[in-house]
Amino acid sequence: MFFILSKTLDFLLMPLVWVLLLLFLAVFLKSVKWRRVSLISALAMLLFFSNPFFSNLAWRAWEARPVPVSDVGKYDVAVVLTGVTSFKPDIVDRVHTNKGADRFLHTLQLYRLGKVDKILITGGKGFLLDEMPPEAEQLRQVMLLAGVPDKDIIVETGAVNTRENAVYAAQVLAQHPSWKKILLVTSAFHMRRSEGCFRKVGVTFDSYPTDFYSSEPVFTPDYTVIPSAVAFEGWHHLIHEMAGYVVYKVLGYC
Repeated sequence: MFFILSKTLDFLLMPLVWVLLLLFLAVFLKSVKWRRVSLISALAMLLFFSNPFFSNLAWRAWEARPVPVSDVGKYDVAVVLTGVTSFKPDIVDRVHTNKGADRFLHTLQLYRLGKVDKILITGGKGFLLDEMPPEAEQLRQVMLLAGVPDKDIIVETGAVNTRENAVYAAQVLAQHPSWKKILLVTSAFHMRRSEGCFRKVGVTFDSYPTDFYSSEPVFTPDYTVIPSAVAFEGWHHLIHEMAGYVVYKVLGYC
């Protein structure tokens, strides 16, 4: 039920759906005044959400700030949240990653630099994808191929959302009381919700954001005036995460 509600909310929060709804009203409303209002609103919304400059400002306001590698100390374990692979049933002989792959790639960098001793990967598989291997297991295979010893990789394969990432990872951490210094690694846009969930279950940690969508503002025409489909898609992604954070707050997950 939670999964179905989540997907329904995700659909309703798409800016494209809002624009299409306004265009629909502009065509079928009987009132000329409200048809004009709907059309102008749709065009204004389309211009705003497709503007890369405004999109970047919103991402910069929401995302956690980067932590320089040189500022990262020594940690007993890095807890890596999944949600970065895709499943292709016709190509099952390899791991398919998406943009969020920085979560485990940057963790691998810290491991190679000697800044983390162990890597705990938490994440199972999405609903309705029974044939999909757990994400944590997929990333474990990548880590092994990258030369990380099996003894330094711990996987948790039960979690299917951020709250469960925190709950199940906390259970694993409790089995290793010698792990005093913990580094939480996830995407910068996802860090607020993740931090709240991990604090809620009593885990003490430092944060290491990765996978940044924002960048330093650029004032060239292609970033300030010319519409971008990427910016439009980015707003959907950002609004989805912000709504998820609010829902988690209301439910007491973070």
